Amino acid sequence: MARRIKGPAVFLAQFLRDEEPFCSLASIGKWFAGMGYKGVQVPAWDRRVLDLDQAAASRGYCDDYRGRLADLGLELTELAGYLQGQVLAVHPAYAVGFAAFHPPGLDGPARTAWAAEELKKCIRASANLGLCNIPVLSGGFAWHLAYPWPQRPSGLIDEAFKELARRWLPLLDLAHDHGCVLGYELHPGSDLFDGATFELFLEQTRDHPAACINYDPSHLLLQQLDYLEFIELYGKRISGFHVKDAEFRPSGRVGVYGGYQPWVKRAGRFRSLGDGQVDFKRVFTLLTEAGFNGWAVLEWECCVKSPEQGAREGAPFIARHLIETTDVAFDDFVGGKSDTATNRKLLGLS
Repeated sequence: MARRIKGPAVFLAQFLRDEEPFCSLASIGKWFAGMGYKGVQVPAWDRRVLDLDQAAASRGYCDDYRGRLADLGLELTELAGYLQGQVLAVHPAYAVGFAAFHPPGLDGPARTAWAAEELKKCIRASANLGLCNIPVLSGGFAWHLAYPWPQRPSGLIDEAFKELARRWLPLLDLAHDHGCVLGYELHPGSDLFDGATFELFLEQTRDHPAACINYDPSHLLLQQLDYLEFIELYGKRISGFHVKDAEFRPSGRVGVYGGYQPWVKRAGRFRSLGDGQVDFKRVFTLLTEAGFNGWAVLEWECCVKSPEQGAREGAPFIARHLIETTDVAFDDFVGGKSDTATNRKLLGLS
């Protein structure tokens, strides 16, 4: 029997900080390996754990990088380009809010050019490292128009997605040329945030084979989308998997929009694995049935529990949900040999 989904793995971004053991690849890798993690997803923007310029330019650097992880008992699962993707397309209303995602002083075309170049480095580095999925956010121009009031003029959303596709198509082509795909995490604040918007993007990119999905059920649950049927609809496009839990508990005071409240007071909140409402047994089953064979990567975000406890609980939680696929049928013991004559007899056609 073979296990189809690999894991457990962890996304490092939320755990990195300037103190031991969270401040370097060696120390944080050792910390996670000691808890049973087998893989790490690395934020491509954080120089504490990766020199993206060197990774994009030097296979020697990449071979050494993988060797250092192997010495810790870890594999590299993906390089994540979320911040770079988000600022590839920024509406002016969000320019200040996303300024921390890029070097100071960049705006407009200069910011877009920087983001595009960084994403190209992510693609080249991933190829040098033997990786195929690059998780990203799409960025966007129309998020402030998600609620149709005031009424949207005809053609407005089409124009937004045409421009979004224009910026991403050269990167999708480059990824495809390097044997990689871009896994868009469907996320609020980006124009790709659900199945319908992903389909709009596919229309504008001519169903580009490198346009895929980094599946995260937590974001889908918080917008009350059927995150299980989503796998059945788009399973063939799912190239990555963030194992993140969430809960939605509306009240007479707050609902989906959250009332501008802090995370702890919102109806929809991210939780540590097992503390929310995501049906992970069904998620892992559907992903396995869809043929997903990538990594199950913990993304920890919880407004109640500490990251240390979330990390300790995450590895065994994921390990319990990994499915070893079977190559035999459970009722083979009562089966008989088949041939055309027997089959015709069973059908009353002899």
